[in-house]
Amino acid sequence: MPLGKRITLLTSPDERTNFIPLEDDGYIFSFSQNPEDIDTINLEDLPNLLIVELAIIPKEERAAFAQRCKKVGIPVLTLISKDDYSTFDPFMEVEDFIFSPFNATELNSRIKRTLWRTGNWDSGQFIRTGDIVIDQERYEVSVAGRKIILTFKEYQLLCLLAANPGRVYTREILLNRIWEYDYFGGTRTVDVHIRRLRSKVEDANHIFIETVRNVGYRFRAS
Repeated sequence: MPLGKRITLLTSPDERTNFIPLEDDGYIFSFSQNPEDIDTINLEDLPNLLIVELAIIPKEERAAFAQRCKKVGIPVLTLISKDDYSTFDPFMEVEDFIFSPFNATELNSRIKRTLWRTGNWDSGQFIRTGDIVIDQERYEVSVAGRKIILTFKEYQLLCLLAANPGRVYTREILLNRIWEYDYFGGTRTVDVHIRRLRSKVEDANHIFIETVRNVGYRFRAS
């Protein structure tokens, strides 16, 4: 699961809702409607991938936009409507394209393929939020520089929640995502693991996981 991969969506608001199913795969999405925003991103904040809805960029500016992205090292995957395909330049310097509306499973495969081809699959392995740092390559967690020892299930729970701060996960979704089947003990096992996880990563100065009453849990947005 590609937790922590940062993807910027340069799309219309209507298109953004189609990416919701991919959030459960651990991608961290940011959004923009302005192509000029690409010129203001700090090098340390560059996303692993830029997904662009081709229709929002004027035809005469598309080639130059792709070159700007390449210059700063951002791989580009374009969304193309069937109506816009006739104007698509096959020589434009982008990594891949997909027709919109798209199938989420197919798009996920194309994202993974693009990240792998461009060397971004293993980069950006850290999830950082506040004082908590998760090194996904070494399966290590630290809080304010203090190394935390977690079980694998606790680690998986923390990664999923921390990669999507502010998003509420029901107990049923967490059970399905982490245990991947209907666990015999029911959703209570989620509560038990969350309680143990909190006891290890939280203290008086660090509260990361919030309970949403009668629903589930979320990672506190910084």
